[in-house]
Amino acid sequence: MRASVDPDRCAGHGICVSTCPAVFSLTDDGFAEVRVDPIPVEYTGLVEQAVSECPEQAISVVGD
Repeated sequence: MRASVDPDRCAGHGICVSTCPAVFSLTDDGFAEVRVDPIPVEYTGLVEQAVSECPEQAISVVGD
């Protein structure tokens, strides 16, 4: 699984970072980014949760 954050949609709420800090972090500008690629299997559930909880729908995933 690979994740990406659309920088044009991200508003910097940080929910993804709170949900899965091993995969997501905030840039110096306060927007989310993916730190790990591809996503380790042990984090797929948390990444899927972050996708569903993102208020801006800025996170997308591809793969299993």
